Amino acid sequence: MSVQEYLDKHSLARKIEDAVNAAVRAKTTDPVLFISNHMKKAVPSAITKIKARQILDSRGIPTVEVDLYTNKGMYRASAPSGTSTGMYEAIEVRDGDKGKYLGKGVSKAVKNINEKISEALIGMDPSLQSQIDQAMMDLDKTQKKAEIGANAMLAVSIAACKAGAAEKEVPLYKHIADLSGKDDPVLPVPAITVISGGNHAIIWLFRHEIMIMPVGANNFEEAIQMGSETYFHLKSVIAERCGSSGCNVGDDGGFTPNISSISEGLDLINEAIHCARAGYNGRIKLAIDIGATEFCIGKKYDLDFKIPKKSEQKFKTGEDMIEMYSELCEAYPIVSIEQPFDKDDWEHTKQLSNLRICQVVGDDLLMSNPKRIEKAIQEGTCNALLLKVNQIGTVTEVIEVVKQAKDAHWGVVVSHRSGETEDSFIADLAVGLATGQIKAGALCRGERLAKYNQLLRIEEEIGSQAVYAGENWRQL
Repeated sequence: MSVQEYLDKHSLARKIEDAVNAAVRAKTTDPVLFISNHMKKAVPSAITKIKARQILDSRGIPTVEVDLYTNKGMYRASAPSGTSTGMYEAIEVRDGDKGKYLGKGVSKAVKNINEKISEALIGMDPSLQSQIDQAMMDLDKTQKKAEIGANAMLAVSIAACKAGAAEKEVPLYKHIADLSGKDDPVLPVPAITVISGGNHAIIWLFRHEIMIMPVGANNFEEAIQMGSETYFHLKSVIAERCGSSGCNVGDDGGFTPNISSISEGLDLINEAIHCARAGYNGRIKLAIDIGATEFCIGKKYDLDFKIPKKSEQKFKTGEDMIEMYSELCEAYPIVSIEQPFDKDDWEHTKQLSNLRICQVVGDDLLMSNPKRIEKAIQEGTCNALLLKVNQIGTVTEVIEVVKQAKDAHWGVVVSHRSGETEDSFIADLAVGLATGQIKAGALCRGERLAKYNQLLRIEEEIGSQAVYAGENWRQL
């Protein structure tokens, strides 16, 4: 399109004249700036350039970052990544060249963005999120985004979402709420990691994480205060009981004390809660991420799978595991258990859910996959979704699976990944979709705090009208 054709198409001569007249009427002291701002609002926004690059996530592993330009600014986003990739989630495109970053480079995904995605999206209105996401999906003929890459699509999709919010001149969480048809943003209860295990730390604990949930806080700011005080009291308790080495942290910032059972960890946390303030007793609940897929052998579970030298394997059946979880929920204020069984152990997951002793969250079982979610809903397998945005690939699909889960009256936990970046997008996502729960790691490490700090800003921005999920963390 020539310059003259563009001017004619958008009636720019008339709009420039209107801008000049408006500046005269306003008696502005800086007519050039006034006219410039007036024209920015008058001309419809469009994507003008997309530039991707390879950066490093919080583990030092490559991931994708995108700068998306419109005629109103530049908007940056990056894709997180998990420790392992499940067979049911969308696929990251990585280079596979063992000579560079041990094969984990993402230059192929970057090239897909700079060449294929960029060509498809230039000129599109950034506020039309579903059309942008569909245009990217149309480039990939595979079911799981294996050609273009879920990491490539997600970074662009998030950047476009930020540009769409700017085009509408609304906060990002408000734009996300609008995209989902909601008008009731809610500050989520944080599930704050305090002890790390599993693949995220080198301790002999088969669980991935133990978390605290300040459901009794009056607002999000108080929830973070409660979490911070408990975290640092736990550090002191661990140093006294387990030595200073136990205060090292895992990928997500949780402490890694040398403990051998879940009860030991829960006892340490209970002591820290009591030390923080007696008034926190009852106001802070506990959540555990089991990550049982990693220690499932056949149809049994090896709780000592991380111990290199052991006299015998400590196998448990699914029924044994249910009994163990029931005893834990009776002894401790546990309100949520994540991935209690193997990714394909639908039977025992359903049995635990039917006991209604806690929220049962599907992670590996669901992989944020709409088909897996639908099966779980129909069979009553679990009652909450762990939402990991990189397992899906686009903002539009994220919104759809959250609606799918909420229509089934499930809980929804927006989750970080072990490989995170400074991008705080999931904070706005949790507020905009009113999920009621967010899992963003410990109150430690910048990439985790980026999410919590953004939630503090959002609550401040909303002001007196801000709603904290609190005791209603599952009933939203």
